Amino acid sequence: MIALSSKRVARGLRAACLAELRVAKPGNVSIASPGHGMSARDFVASARVAAPALAAAASGVGERVLRAVEATRAVAGCNTNLGIVLLCAPLAHAALVLAPERALRPRLEAVLAALDRRDAELAYRAIRLAAPGGLGTAPAHDVRAAPAVTLLEAMRTAAAWDRIAFQYAYGYTDIFAFALPCLERTLARFGPRRESVLTLYLELLARFPDSHVARRHGTQAAEELSARAARLAARLAARGATARFRTEVEAFDRELKRRGVNPGTTADLTVATLFARCLARELAAAPAAMQWTTRASARRCR
Repeated sequence: MIALSSKRVARGLRAACLAELRVAKPGNVSIASPGHGMSARDFVASARVAAPALAAAASGVGERVLRAVEATRAVAGCNTNLGIVLLCAPLAHAALVLAPERALRPRLEAVLAALDRRDAELAYRAIRLAAPGGLGTAPAHDVRAAPAVTLLEAMRTAAAWDRIAFQYAYGYTDIFAFALPCLERTLARFGPRRESVLTLYLELLARFPDSHVARRHGTQAAEELSARAARLAARLAARGATARFRTEVEAFDRELKRRGVNPGTTADLTVATLFARCLARELAAAPAAMQWTTRASARRCR
């Protein structure tokens, strides 16, 4: 039977959040570029408190989500990481529960299949507390009402318009079938540098029109943003991060923030991919984990 410790899971999530935050990405807050009324300090504080809340002992995914959102609101006072929390709670739970399976994906599938109405109730409370922009109302299973279905069933209903819900409904296929292979390719080329995370972000944005942008600005705006991201991703793949390329990315970032366009779902998927890679590597090595130092464990998550 294999399970990771709360300390390792929390450390992995903090590392994923900070790795994403260090990279300047068009439309998102980063250490180099505040925006949308938020700064990197808000996100660093959120990661610091949300990671241990997600990784602490809990009865289920919904409890992890609610605890992490409550902790975030206490330090940030606004929604900085709801998408990250929703995506990473099942991943964390999958790594923390005792199971004979080493691979992360089947562990996650078992966690998703076991989601119940209590998980939905607690997740709904967390979403209401976070009050994300563009939430609106839903034709079925609206979070303002008591849930009548399990969290998985609610996510299946929302999957048509929300890419985070899509991950729940389809076993995180975007991450396992697309994002993780993309990340491994970019790491093989660039190494553990910022270009790898930027490439992952651009490829995700190009492949999957950002559902947060679609809710706030319309489907056409999200698709146009994906097309621009695809062109940038192709240039980065062909020539690397030249000075001219960086200047163009910075200008694109300023433009999106001036227009109030935030591809937040893409940033959330980027963090979840980095976190999933860390957990997968930790689980694969779990039988010998007691022999390794904390420093060695941290290196595997980079």
